[in-house]
Amino acid sequence: MSKHRIYTMSFASVYPHYVAKAEKKGRTKAEVDKIITWLTGYSEEELAAQLEKQTNFETFLAEAPRLNPSRALIKGVICGVRVEDIEEPTMQEIRYLDKLIDELAKGKAMEKILRT
Repeated sequence: MSKHRIYTMSFASVYPHYVAKAEKKGRTKAEVDKIITWLTGYSEEELAAQLEKQTNFETFLAEAPRLNPSRALIKGVICGVRVEDIEEPTMQEIRYLDKLIDELAKGKAMEKILRT
């Protein structure tokens, strides 16, 4: 079975879409970055370095310093699929991020998005 196309896409090519989605709804790039650093454990400097290197999604997640254990609390539907039911670990991590960005764009409070 071949890998999904998103795995080989650079994270840097998708990142502007996350920011644009958030900004279109009155949220900020800083909030997007906060979500990404919360989920992955990358510092802001490490995130910038990953974007600069054009790291692909699979590597970006595989090399994440510390995937947040609270990410298991992320529930709901994204792209018609319940994130908690996704069996492939890398795809589930990608969809966790998609879900968090979606919640941000829908106006949810950061404390709720970050499951604090």
